[in-house]
Amino acid sequence: MELSQLKTLIHVAELGSVSAAADRLGIAQPALSRQIRALEAELKAPLFIRHGRGMVLTDLGRSLLGPATVVLEEMDHIRRLADEGRAALVGRVRLGMTPTVAEVMTVPLARRIAQTHPQIALCLSSAFSGHILDWLKRDLLDCCVSYDAAATGAVRTRPILIERLLLVGSASRGLRTEQPVRFAALAHEPLILPSPLHGLRRILDDCAARAGIRLSPRLEADSLNSMINLVRDGFGSTVLPLAPIYDRVAAGELCVAPLTDPEPTRRVVMTYPADRPVSPATRYTGESFAAIAADLIERGIWAGRVIDQDEQP
Repeated sequence: MELSQLKTLIHVAELGSVSAAADRLGIAQPALSRQIRALEAELKAPLFIRHGRGMVLTDLGRSLLGPATVVLEEMDHIRRLADEGRAALVGRVRLGMTPTVAEVMTVPLARRIAQTHPQIALCLSSAFSGHILDWLKRDLLDCCVSYDAAATGAVRTRPILIERLLLVGSASRGLRTEQPVRFAALAHEPLILPSPLHGLRRILDDCAARAGIRLSPRLEADSLNSMINLVRDGFGSTVLPLAPIYDRVAAGELCVAPLTDPEPTRRVVMTYPADRPVSPATRYTGESFAAIAADLIERGIWAGRVIDQDEQP
């Protein structure tokens, strides 16, 4: 039994298709099929049920998925122990962040890495949460910051914080942090929101359903800067985390108020691959991100709360 076979098992199980797994891993489809067949031959039992729409795990396959992930994690732990004696961390770290996170974290994270371990070369990417998770699974990133990512066989996550989302308006809107706004009031608010494909929009639409209303935005924009500029110029209000607009709120360009009944929030997690080694430099980058996020929350720049590592998702 080879580690590559276990890695293939995890990805085919998640995607339900050898061709999709081959595309993600950058490996020829026949090679992945051979790995699955070889593993089934060694175990003397089928791991997948093949049908016209793809592949589904058998009962045995499902029972092996957890142990396979544990084996790969233990191998990563062994490699980590071998690297712990190094005084300096070196290497390239490809980190993906969503636009709202990148807006506030890029500079302090780059500064911290440069000051503590200048031999780490950061390579930063920004995109929607779904895109960066796909890049991570394709080995185009070493780690990424995403929202509410499910810890599947191909990835594992470290929860960082629960982020509060606030109603944001232009300076003339008169919103105040000590005067919460009921979510149902957004039914009558001219809104500037991201498109329905955006994760933030899905959270807001879910809150709207719970509040018994339907959101009908005046404008839709998937660019963070576009949304901020439209709000600042009085086209309407939006819903965003505080961190990426903190300086504009402090300068009086924008104003914010909490939303209640329900309060929109999202879970920010650091996500790592579960099917390949995670370098000490990558782990340090993730730990640095968590430390900076906690500091920003304590200083009131990032509205939310730190997630205790013993806390269940």
